Parts: sequence; structure tokens; C-alpha cells
Amino acid sequence: MSKFPLILDLETKHTFREFDDPQKLGISVVAVYNYADDQGQVFTEQELNNLFPLLENASYIIGYNSRTFDLPVLQAYYPGKVDSLSQFDILDSIREKIGRRIGLNDVAFATLNEKKTGHGLMAIDYYKEGKWEELKKYCLDDVMVTKKLFDYGIENKEIFYMNEMGKVSIPVDWQKYMEDSGNDQTELTLPF
Repeated sequence: MSKFPLILDLETKHTFREFDDPQKLGISVVAVYNYADDQGQVFTEQELNNLFPLLENASYIIGYNSRTFDLPVLQAYYPGKVDSLSQFDILDSIREKIGRRIGLNDVAFATLNEKKTGHGLMAIDYYKEGKWEELKKYCLDDVMVTKKLFDYGIENKEIFYMNEMGKVSIPVDWQKYMEDSGNDQTELTLPF
């Protein structure tokens, strides 16, 4: 059975001002784009059990700041160890190349001439106000921006950011995340 990557982003119920432990932030929604069926999907906190088989069957979980944010937050819900899943964090790749962090919005704008539709604190407000459709759309929009950035990097072998001198290229070699089947040694934690 072929395995395909999965782009992931999640939104939380709380901020780091309220809790410094990612596992206490709580998940409102998780959005994914699954290359296996070329579909985006959003899961609420109550639907996360439906997400876990997708994670376990993906070749890679791909995100932007996912290794230090999304996956540690998800660990509070996931019955296995999220760090046993094959992961690729675009922000880690950027930091390795240029030695610093850059926000998704800045890289997406420089590379794709697109911006995110909002920011994470807005998503928490949507959750607190019960605006579920807006929250789901925002999270899925972030996933799609991340997907477009990832696809652009694969196709063009570079992405961009802006500095005081203008647009700067970051060379990338991400093709293997589309071709490789990831860690086939992942222990499945759920009965199938």
C-alpha cells in the first residue's frame, strides 16, 4: 500500500499566556490536506479519533512549526507517541538554511504572493465565540497555504523570504517527502 504525506495545522483553545505546556492548550480544530486523495478535511476535538488513522497511514506529517507546536499540542490527545510518526517541519528546514525563524505569512507572501487569512489569536476568538465555520475555514486556509508553499518548494527547489535588501532565495530539496514512504517502523496505536 502506497503512503502519502499529510499537511497538518491545528488551532488551540488557549494561548501560551494561559498555559506554558503545549499539552494544556487544548485543540479546537485540526485541518489536514491528504495527498492520498487530494482532499482537505477539518476535525473538531470530538472527531480526533477519525484523524489518528490518517496520521498513522501517512508517509510524513508535514507542517509549519509543527514539530515544536502542533504535534506537542496533539500529543495530549493521541494515544501513541507523536514523535514516532515521520515528520517534516518546513520551519525547521528554513531555520537550518538561514539560522532563524520566519513566520508562515512572510514566507508565503514572498514566495507565493499570498497571505494567511488571519492569525492564531483570531482563531481562539472564533472558538470562544462559537464561530465554528469561520474557525474551520481559517484552519483549512492555513493548511492550503502550507501545501502551496511545500508544492512550490518541490517544483522550484527554492522558496523565498524578504529582508532589507529585497527577496532572498532559500534553496530546498523536499522531493523526498513526496517519494519516500517515511518510517515504516511506526507502531500503530489504534486497532485496525
